Amino acid sequence: MEREQLLEHLKFAAELGVQGVSRDPLWRARAVVREDVRNPAADVEREASAERPPNVLTFSRNPAEALAAVRTEIGDCTRCKLHAMGRRQIVFGVGNPEADLMFVGEAPGADEDIQGIPFVGRAGQLLTKIIEAIGLARDDVYIANVIKCRPPGNRNPEPDEVDTCEPFLFQQIDIIKPKVIVALGKFGAQTLLRTLDPISRLRGRVYDYRGAKLIPTFHPAYLLRNPVSKREVWEDMKVVRELLKSQV
Repeated sequence: MEREQLLEHLKFAAELGVQGVSRDPLWRARAVVREDVRNPAADVEREASAERPPNVLTFSRNPAEALAAVRTEIGDCTRCKLHAMGRRQIVFGVGNPEADLMFVGEAPGADEDIQGIPFVGRAGQLLTKIIEAIGLARDDVYIANVIKCRPPGNRNPEPDEVDTCEPFLFQQIDIIKPKVIVALGKFGAQTLLRTLDPISRLRGRVYDYRGAKLIPTFHPAYLLRNPVSKREVWEDMKVVRELLKSQV
């Protein structure tokens, strides 16, 4: 079993571009088994969302049609100030409208703003490798961001921008009904869980969120700058894989 786990880890590392392994005992130490924990802030959000009236876009069509209706509702959005701050287009989301696994990042970057597709730059290429490492293809999952427009200079989205755009993300989640949501990076995780805790404290746990299990992990862009953290992401993705298997 240990040999199989080692081979599994090395295969993932190779797919992510890691060359060699460390002899540091801390690197070889196995991760602590995770426990499902309930996040009070997420509970509050779920209760609040349960009180909101159902959106007809969510419940009157099949998932693909419902997502298309949400995209139509957004239009060439001018609801917040980002539309006048240099963004080229809306970056709605892409993937399987009935996906069991959904990834949520923070906001589009320059490549995404040009192509209109989330996670297509270097970070997106790494995300594709992460998805493939757990035996799935990019087309099997759904990928979206908290907000749909690129902030100037790739800055973090501001509270008023999140408040304006986040309901569309909620509609996407409620339409797709994923079994597992992976929150990518500090901002995405903090926004969804309504917390200011750092990603280093949030990851390693499983949260209940809008009918799904939510797993926070490091953003692929962070991994490009800090490749040593790929090990933690692999541990998180193994939890994702097991959750998907257990909920079949």
